[in-house]
Amino acid sequence: MVRILLLIAFALSTLAAIPARAEVLTVAVSSNFVAPMQQLVRLWQQRYPDQPVRISSASTGKLYAQILHGAPFDLFFAADAEGPRSLYAQGRAQKPATYALGELVLWQRAGVQSPLARLKAGDFRRLALANPKTAPYGRAAQQVLQKLGLWPRVQSKLVRGENVGQAFQFVRTGNAELGFAARSQLIQTHLDDDAHRWLVDADLYDPIVQQAVVIKGRPHEAAAQRFLDFVLHDSAARAAIAHAGYRLPL
Repeated sequence: MVRILLLIAFALSTLAAIPARAEVLTVAVSSNFVAPMQQLVRLWQQRYPDQPVRISSASTGKLYAQILHGAPFDLFFAADAEGPRSLYAQGRAQKPATYALGELVLWQRAGVQSPLARLKAGDFRRLALANPKTAPYGRAAQQVLQKLGLWPRVQSKLVRGENVGQAFQFVRTGNAELGFAARSQLIQTHLDDDAHRWLVDADLYDPIVQQAVVIKGRPHEAAAQRFLDFVLHDSAARAAIAHAGYRLPL
């Protein structure tokens, strides 16, 4: 009997020594922020190797809709403030936090004229932008064209991407001569110079305030909050965001 009890005690102590299954956080990320998020995840896992992170990307509007339909995301990094604030107001998420401020560019692969001069002259066959209905960078691009008085004139030349990543690829692959993109995309591809892009004046579009939220009711909510705090406050994380072409919130 004593021997049996000793065996049971040994078995229980062995089970207790087995580490708990790693918390895999699933992060929904707007298309414009995928590359910076990949770098943030690398920094995170250098410090917290037992908490892996999985990235899922799409346009902000599409990710928002997926969350409303129960998609298993632990965090939502949007390209605007509207989606996170709406989820918070509905009680589906914790209070939103601003993690970056985006910058809009008009860019071209090559050309004699500057992108802005080319846009005003109409010297292009196709102009790419993200869908204004679902993508914040697309809405910003529409605002710019409207304020420049060019919106009616370019309608027949517009090529709308599902998200800003696809709009960027339209120009990169030669399917459009001009396109609106996030400045971070040009930095990542070493095209952030005056020959390739016009950094759009900030007074031509509403600020692109990018916010993130922790989704309520998920099994790893506490770990998700730690990851968000890391992105917001860690000095290496903030430096990575700035290096990627975003302004940091104060």
